[in-house]
Amino acid sequence: MSDDVPDAESDDFSDAVRFPFEHGRLFEPPPEWRRLRESCPVTRAHLPTGDRAWLVTRYEDVRAVLNDPRLSRAAATRPDAPRLGPARPEPDSVMAMDPPDHTQLRRLLAPAFTGRQAERLRPRIARTAGRLLDGMAEMGPPVDLVEYFARPLPIITICELLGVPDEDRESFKEWTDAALTLAPHAAGTVTGARQRLADYLRHLIAQKQRTPADDLLGTLIAARDEDRLRPSELVTVAATLITAGYHTVANSLSNSVLALLRHPEQLGPLRGGDEFPVTAVDELLRWTPGPVSGGTIRVATEEVEVGSTVIRPGEAVIPSTASANRDADAFTDPDTLDLTRAENRHIAFGHGIHRCLGAPLARVELQVAFGALLRRFPALRLAVPEDELTWGTGMIRGVTALPVAW
Repeated sequence: MSDDVPDAESDDFSDAVRFPFEHGRLFEPPPEWRRLRESCPVTRAHLPTGDRAWLVTRYEDVRAVLNDPRLSRAAATRPDAPRLGPARPEPDSVMAMDPPDHTQLRRLLAPAFTGRQAERLRPRIARTAGRLLDGMAEMGPPVDLVEYFARPLPIITICELLGVPDEDRESFKEWTDAALTLAPHAAGTVTGARQRLADYLRHLIAQKQRTPADDLLGTLIAARDEDRLRPSELVTVAATLITAGYHTVANSLSNSVLALLRHPEQLGPLRGGDEFPVTAVDELLRWTPGPVSGGTIRVATEEVEVGSTVIRPGEAVIPSTASANRDADAFTDPDTLDLTRAENRHIAFGHGIHRCLGAPLARVELQVAFGALLRRFPALRLAVPEDELTWGTGMIRGVTALPVAW
């Protein structure tokens, strides 16, 4: 066993790994993932906050953690719970609830995020993508794809869905960027950004109460008025939908375009097609970087066995979907991008009751974006050498700028 892979049977954290791991350039996953999967799939970890957690890296174990009600998201919001980031999770977020509260809130939100509803939004998303690509064409190359396409598309989509005015979108970008930092001494920055977002949403909700609108925020306001949603939940749910609907899709889009440009032998057959294949979208989701932790922290409410390791009540667990999606026991040749991969049980959207509510919408957004981009600019290419690209340092890992030409 490598010196930096601790023994899972040890009773202390003196030999724990430091987590999150440093990433290599571009899409190379940290080498620790493979070493841990092979030698110590459930290992102790020191977090940037000074807290400790169990880190789970194998595909089947990660799925089991994500599906185990004894490993609680709600318990992770308690003031004394171990944390990965500088601020504790919002207890009123749908991502931080356990049943029955989670069940009730998810049932309320689910109709807006079905596959059928996502398909209804496809023409609107396509029109938005077309306008953004028109703007890129008018500017002429080189253009930063992150600034002018990957970020605007999902923020426009989620803001239109919620009913947020166009002129306020830039503020949302700033607030969500700040709210997702992992810097250990940035608690003030995170809580300040959350507060500004919450204050804005309260103001917008008050406006929509006076002038009701046929949008998702209007639906949530009606649910609050019918006592199906607490006032604090309404604000937090709206903030969660904006953050998740913007950042994850924006990073997936830019990272995936870079992956496509790095694999011209696979990209060639996809250029100019009528519709970008869903199988290719799923493979890009599996293979490209996502959250640096790979999964949200959970806290055991009773004794749980994961693999051959016993997790005691009160101990934290981080299920790494990033590692699981590169597990050779679950995927053939997992470190190879294969856009024709037919059997793909990736868990980029999570698993179990907390599987991403917006997964159908995200798939449609990505499918539309890739198809429109490649049809409009079939000769799309990087405008700078790869070694000049940089990655962000927030909770979701993404390339900070992607200059492209055509």
